[in-house]
Amino acid sequence: MSEILQTRYSWLLAEIAKHDHAYYLDDAPNISDAEYDQLYRELLEIEKLHPTWVSAASPSQKVSGYANEVFSPVIHGTPMLSLNNALTEDEAIAFDKRCHDGLQIPQIEYSCELKFDGLAISILYENGRLTRAATRGDGTTGENVTDNIKTIESIPKQLIGLNIPEKIEVRGEVFMRHDDFYQLNQIQKEVGGKEFANPRNAAAGSLRQLDSKVTASRKLSFFAYGIGELSPKQWLPTGHSQLMDRYQQLGIPVCEERSLASNVDDLMSFFKHIAQKRPSLPFDIDGVVYKINSYTLQNQLGFVSRAPRFAIAHKFPPQEALTTVLAIEVQVGRTGAITPVARLNPVLVGGVTVTNATLHNQDEISRKDVRIGDYVFVRRAGDVIPEIVQVDLNQRPQDTQPYQMPLTCPICNSHIEKLAGEAIARCSGGLFCPAQRKQAIIHFAHRRAMNIDGLGEKIVDKLVDEKIISNPADLYKLQYSLNKLVQLFYVNANDPLKQKKGQDLTEGKQIQNLLIAIESSKSASLAKFIFGLGIRHVGETTAKDLAKSFRNIQTLMNATSEDLLKVRDVGPVVAESITSFMSESHNREVIEQLLASGLNPQELSEAIIESPFQDKTVVITGTLPTMSRDEAKLLLEKYGAKVSSAVSSKTNYLLAGSDAGSKLEKATSLNIPIIDQATMLEMLEGSQVAT
Repeated sequence: MSEILQTRYSWLLAEIAKHDHAYYLDDAPNISDAEYDQLYRELLEIEKLHPTWVSAASPSQKVSGYANEVFSPVIHGTPMLSLNNALTEDEAIAFDKRCHDGLQIPQIEYSCELKFDGLAISILYENGRLTRAATRGDGTTGENVTDNIKTIESIPKQLIGLNIPEKIEVRGEVFMRHDDFYQLNQIQKEVGGKEFANPRNAAAGSLRQLDSKVTASRKLSFFAYGIGELSPKQWLPTGHSQLMDRYQQLGIPVCEERSLASNVDDLMSFFKHIAQKRPSLPFDIDGVVYKINSYTLQNQLGFVSRAPRFAIAHKFPPQEALTTVLAIEVQVGRTGAITPVARLNPVLVGGVTVTNATLHNQDEISRKDVRIGDYVFVRRAGDVIPEIVQVDLNQRPQDTQPYQMPLTCPICNSHIEKLAGEAIARCSGGLFCPAQRKQAIIHFAHRRAMNIDGLGEKIVDKLVDEKIISNPADLYKLQYSLNKLVQLFYVNANDPLKQKKGQDLTEGKQIQNLLIAIESSKSASLAKFIFGLGIRHVGETTAKDLAKSFRNIQTLMNATSEDLLKVRDVGPVVAESITSFMSESHNREVIEQLLASGLNPQELSEAIIESPFQDKTVVITGTLPTMSRDEAKLLLEKYGAKVSSAVSSKTNYLLAGSDAGSKLEKATSLNIPIIDQATMLEMLEGSQVAT
């Protein structure tokens, strides 16, 4: 029995570590909070029975989380700990009893506040000015996200008021409000980007961007709830509630939904009040937090290894309901992602009628063993996306069969591929599949690909919806569809009485400019053509490497995996993606149609002579004096450089402009040569490009 339990304990350690990585580092949790809590509780029970088994690697002995190596590290002067959870009212009452037993006093005042569902952040102010911001990471070491934090409007860059301490580390939560989340997902949907599962993932993913402009474009919010480093110490008020009041005087945002409690009944009243108010809140919470208000009493109780004894998170129970699976269907996304969806007998969950639930992928279906006809427990994950929590095996019909994903796309019949190491299956009919055609055409026309100016998303939508085009090759036949284009572009083409004066000139010029741009794109380089095909895992840099190696598209179409693996930075995953794309007859047909339309993309015979950047990796950061980053990138690539987005030990130069942030810090720590625009231009003097 002991060996079986120890095996189970080892499995729990590995399983929780895997889910911590997905939640904290990938910002893409693959199980619900309730399922995670269940695993963690089981681990604690085993450790209670066998304390000698407990290792330093156990999540009970440390703060869950990771610091991504892409960002420069920040060592927290005071560790950023997590909170223990109370999942039931009895556990919250037990917390109150432990506090009384530990302090041996008749009455304790608690501060009650919301438990925000976002990303914990530390913000350092020195003499009132924001100088550094970091994520919690593993509690000891976080990620430097200063540039990104400065883009959040609600976070003051300069504190206000008269009573400003010399140094103060404000701790709180970055989160995304519901309306901003829905707006972001709508934008992601329109551009064919990845939609976020919930506001927490959106907030974490938006904050941990290498480009602060991306963070700035996504509306994030912040509430303070704690304190770290402080100088002078005398500035600290007597209690937590008073600290929140003082934060407001400094201009630091604090949530107004907070209260003081003097007994356990008050705690439960606050919990019930917030539970009732939760559906109307403009942001996600997953519970409330109780803290002893007095800092003197907090210090008396102290901490355990990963959490304070004086505080606890009282979490809301998940909202679930039992229903039956009527069918399992697969949906094809705009990028070809195949997502299985369970069609459910309608059931009310959290005040909303649920008829569908995502099953994510085949691995998730197999793990939960969901079958057609099963009775299943359904929950609205994050109170937004319905998901199946588990199957009620006691009610499983005898004639059910394990579900297997289809082998071909239900839309275009192309084969479905699943690359090694990826959970998501995808339709391989990229250029042909109707579900993907709009995104394929938009990508093909992008300025970094074929650069067809004037062919935006709205026009592509109209052209596809009116069945004028169905794939990128049809763009080069538009000159034969002038009548249809006129009908499409002219708002009142069918009613001469309603036509506006001068409309024929404006709309006619728009059509003319579009046709000219399409014709001009025929001279695009092979690298741009390859990138425009939209092959998964083939970005701009890889497309350029492929163009240099294969010289023309026909050679690439016939390349084997062995041929592809000889290309710089092409590994097995990229090679498999290319061969899978090229083996699909539909994709080859579209390429042949493109070539028949007059496109003949060839790699120019270009030789770099005496360039100091030949075969060097360069990273660009900050604002350059007289050129954009894209212009600098094109110039460096012209002279043989490989321009990367992230600093690593393989980086040869960092080209830094003004307002350079974490990349400059990391390059300095790695002793990477740092150059400015003037130095780059000086180094290029005398370099030549022979064609």
